[in-house]
Formats: sequence, C-alpha cells, structure tokens
Amino acid sequence: MIYARIAGTGSFLPGSPVTNDDLVARGVQTSDDWITTRTGIRARHFAPEGMTASDMAETAARRAIEAAGCAADDIDLIVVATSTPDYIFPSTAALLQSRLGIRNEGAAFDVQAVCSGFVYAMSIAEKFIRSGSHRRALVVGAEVFSRILDWNDRGTCVLFGDGAGAIVLEASEAPGILASALHADGSHHPILCVPGTVASGKVLGDPFLRMDGQAVFKFAVKVLADVAREVIDGGGLSAADVDWLIPHQANIRIINATGKKLGVPDERVIVTVDRHGNTSAASIPLALDLAIRDGRIQRGQRVVLEGVGGGFTWGAVLLQY
Repeated sequence: MIYARIAGTGSFLPGSPVTNDDLVARGVQTSDDWITTRTGIRARHFAPEGMTASDMAETAARRAIEAAGCAADDIDLIVVATSTPDYIFPSTAALLQSRLGIRNEGAAFDVQAVCSGFVYAMSIAEKFIRSGSHRRALVVGAEVFSRILDWNDRGTCVLFGDGAGAIVLEASEAPGILASALHADGSHHPILCVPGTVASGKVLGDPFLRMDGQAVFKFAVKVLADVAREVIDGGGLSAADVDWLIPHQANIRIINATGKKLGVPDERVIVTVDRHGNTSAASIPLALDLAIRDGRIQRGQRVVLEGVGGGFTWGAVLLQY
C-alpha cells in the first residue's frame, strides 16, 4: 500500500505581531479584554503593502522543502489553499511553482474552501499520491485576509491575520494519512462570506468579509466534532488513541468546545490562535509546523487536523506523523 506521509513542514508570519492594544491605538473601537475574553486572540500579523499570498507561500514552502530534505524540483504536485490569491488567474500555485524554480511540469492548482482549504488540499494531494501518479506534493495554505477586512466592523476585523504554512507529502510504505473526510453545505453561505465580485473592471457588491458570529459558532462546533469522529472511526481508532488534535485556529471557545465534545483533554489540543488569530487556510499548517518544531508532535504519533469555513465547508484528516 502507498501512503502519503508528511516529510517536512514550514511556516511564515509577516512582520511583527499586532497586539489588541495596537488595534485600539489604530482607532478600532474595542479593547484587549473584549477580544481576549471572546476569542482568545492576543495578536495577529499583517502583510505589508505589496506582499502577496505567493510571497508568504514561497517562504513557508522553502522551509518545508528544507525540512523534508529534498530539492524543489523533486516536487511534482503543488496544491495551494487560498481565498486571497495574487491574481484572478493564473493560480497562486502556478506562481509559486515558478518562484521555486520548478521546471518539471508537474501539476499546480489552487483550492478555494476558505478555512477548510488546507484540509481539502491535503486530502486531494494524498489521493494523487496514493494513486501512484505523483510522488511528492507541496501543500500550502496562504492568506492575506487583512485586505478584505472592514476596519469599522469590530466583530470581524479583530479576528483575522495573514500568514502561510506548508507541508511536503511524499509517497511512503510507512503509514501517513490514515483517513480523511470532506463536506460542504452551500445553503449556509450567508453566515460567513465576502459577497463582492469583480466585473468590467469594477468591484460589484460588498468586498469585505461579513459574518454572523453566533451562527458560525454553533455550526462550527457541531461539524468539527462530527467530522473528527468520522475520520477517527474511519481509521479504526478511538479518541483516546489520538495524540494531538489540531483544529482550525478561529476562536478559543470553538476550539475548547470541540475538544470537550470529542473527549480530548486540553493538553492534547494544539492552540496557536492567541498568537496569530484566524489565518483561514494557513491556520492549521501554522499550528502543525509550530508543534512539530517545538517537539510536541513526535514521529509515530497520531494527529487529527480539522477545519470549517465559509461555504460552508468542513473536513478532517487523521494521520500518523
């Protein structure tokens, strides 16, 4: 059996942390206590003017490739999860392929599933590898959500940040990804969306992120617990067999509620939302890379990654690292 196994991880956060007090100083009508109490977020990072998703993706990708001990040209598949691409087209993945100097004409494409994007991209890449058509995939989540925030809406602008995370998946006889599940229900799209579009050289509609926070919370807690159980069951395991849970880093209340519903103790849940906020498709690989590099996640341990995002989309991956 061919497995898709994580060979290396990398991440990137732009600039210096922007604290809650920094947002207040910039004129956002909020407070550190209001933000931390409701979300657990203490800081986030914003890309400077001119920095794009592919800029951040390149740095994260190079770090993942280095950690994997391979060359860039060994990558024969690139999947980038982003809702904030550099261009309408070509894809950010194609731009990243060029920037990395990869000339082997392997496949490169983007996935748009918002905050579930990385899980979607990882699951897709795994199927390419298990089919035998590709040997080594670069999977990236990269976002510049600061460009689509309404700074007069304190209910959303304090939540999000920019960043990128990446993994190299490679074909292996040793166990890697053990199970995955992807879902969507488009009927829920009004509770989290950016309802604008570009046509005839103009932005039509609302170009900013809009969210019904209470509705998102209720939906997210339910589907994250359900999809985690789905992949755990699919891998023939129980929640007690899972060493680490890495949920999408959106809100500490959602993270805590999900862990509680699954029966996973707090000490086995990776939390990074406090230091970079909600980075959408980048949040899971950012948390994964941190926990691997600081030594918490060890080879052979079982990890559940799970995300939920606008669409609505949700999904999970069970893997043995």
